[in-house]
Amino acid sequence: MISIDHLTRRYGEVLAVDDVSLEVERGEVVGLLGHNGAGKTTVMKILTGFLEPTSGRVTVGGHDTTQDRTAAQRQIGYLPENAPLYPEMLVQEYLCMMAELREVAQGEVPRAVAEAALATGLENHLVTPIHTLSKGYRQRVGIAQAIVHRPPVLVLDEPTNGLDPTQIQSIRDLILKLAERTTIILSTHILQEIEAVCGRVLVMIDGALAADEALDDLLSSQTVTLSLRGGHPDTVAAQLRAIGGVRSVTNQGEDPDHAGFRAWELDCEPAANPVPDVVEAAQAENWSIAAAAPRRLTLERVFRELLERHVAKNSQPSQPSQPSQTPRHDGGSAQ
Repeated sequence: MISIDHLTRRYGEVLAVDDVSLEVERGEVVGLLGHNGAGKTTVMKILTGFLEPTSGRVTVGGHDTTQDRTAAQRQIGYLPENAPLYPEMLVQEYLCMMAELREVAQGEVPRAVAEAALATGLENHLVTPIHTLSKGYRQRVGIAQAIVHRPPVLVLDEPTNGLDPTQIQSIRDLILKLAERTTIILSTHILQEIEAVCGRVLVMIDGALAADEALDDLLSSQTVTLSLRGGHPDTVAAQLRAIGGVRSVTNQGEDPDHAGFRAWELDCEPAANPVPDVVEAAQAENWSIAAAAPRRLTLERVFRELLERHVAKNSQPSQPSQPSQTPRHDGGSAQ
């Protein structure tokens, strides 16, 4: 559905997007994550035909966004970070105008507006002036204008920026509903936004694509955590190290979550699952197990590790690079 091939964009001497390549298949919900200034919005603007690349190629539904811009834009519904609303208009008037601008056939406009309003929960607000709506409902109007022409691709740039927690949850629920029939690209610097609605994550750092993985794969690790009671620690450590696929064993001391149990971490080979063998050893040695599970990483930790590797790779001995701001779970940038 979307193909980005060696995309580069410069603003004078500033390299905003650095040789980015990726494919997005029909039906995917993809999160584009990065700190402020990472290049997310530039990629969005090129994808939607508002900017031309310095080099590289972008196609949407087989249409080149530079050579066949209008055809590519017909495939896309776009909600920029600041929704393009006319506050003095009624919701229905605005959506009708946007449908006509999106070349919806005259006879189909009423149905298209009704469908967009129903999908976004605006059916009871069609004759309401936009300026009287709450910010959350104005954001819904912005999403409604993006889907009024029934596009197969929906591009959302910071869709919950500035909303309160209740409004944020409402917009997330709406995005999940729309994802049932639309390919969605969601750009944000809010980590919870990605975790809540996306199945795949693209991480951009200083214009470069630092990661492109399924969310579950990105957050998985090769570490298994155990809470175990019984046996001498040295003996337990030796027996755990002898289990196939276990590379190293770390004694973490008393488990604060399980009184009388000791916490262990097992660093394992990729794809190894030592838990069944641990259970078997526990039965043979009369150990008690309170918990045994792979450790799931947080998106914040993954981002920080990617950022640290990026900084280390690009630092010069005489002039170390400074880390960029890290996305936060509460919607701002870390200080």
